[in-house]
Amino acid sequence: MNPADREQAVTDEVVASFAGTTDTRLREVMQSLVRHLHAFARDVRLSEQEWEAAIGFLTRAGHITDERRQEFILLSDVLGLSMLTVAINEPKVDGATEATVFGPFFVDDSPEIPLGGDIARGAAGTPCFVSGQVRGTDGTAIPGARVDVWEADEDGFYDVQYTDDRSAGRGWLRTGEEGEYRFWSVLPAPYPIPHDGPVGDLLTAAGRGPMRPAHLHFKVTAAGYRTLITHIFLAGDPYLESDAVFGVKEGLVVESGKHHGGTAPDGSRPEGEWASLTFDLVLVTEPA
Repeated sequence: MNPADREQAVTDEVVASFAGTTDTRLREVMQSLVRHLHAFARDVRLSEQEWEAAIGFLTRAGHITDERRQEFILLSDVLGLSMLTVAINEPKVDGATEATVFGPFFVDDSPEIPLGGDIARGAAGTPCFVSGQVRGTDGTAIPGARVDVWEADEDGFYDVQYTDDRSAGRGWLRTGEEGEYRFWSVLPAPYPIPHDGPVGDLLTAAGRGPMRPAHLHFKVTAAGYRTLITHIFLAGDPYLESDAVFGVKEGLVVESGKHHGGTAPDGSRPEGEWASLTFDLVLVTEPA
């Protein structure tokens, strides 16, 4: 048997080992994974030393992962797999807000704030008033939708990256009778993804940077509609063209208003510099 046939025989044997899998989707996924993984190894002529380095890399990713940090999500993000999965599964509906990556810093138990409340809760940064409407693609306003929001502070850190158990720069609220949402936060700032672990080492070796452009995370849920995971990005950010996780979409880039004193849209009178962002969130009806 020549070398190529010997290598193919290994692949065929492993693929066949899943033939009796009763879960048809699991069988399809695993057999395809084996074929593509083996094809990759043959394509690059993977050495034993490289295989050992890859196992060591994944082991390090597992060791650094905990309840505050998910290194495997970071790895998926920087390889573009997260955005590819979003693209495969995103509804193709005209007028809907585009989805993007979830990111590793969402938490389930963020505090509820009232409509017009403050999610910053002490996070450092320029005060920013964020508002818009949640509606369906047919223009129907969606009252009572849950809007989860989270972001980094002006130093580029999420609250969960600090060690003092703070909850800042995140919260959730319900939309009003006309689907309106509004809250105070801080102006988003660009920041690096965590790069002190194996994913950071990979980016350094590849000559890539760890920076993400300034953005604000949204998760919007409403009965009868598909859950939306998205960001809004600040126009003019220097990292829009080099997002480390490939999450930027043109339709999610917004201009920020810049103000000094005066009266804010909610009638309050902020002192000093403050900003404003307006963005409507358009949901897709969930099929029955």
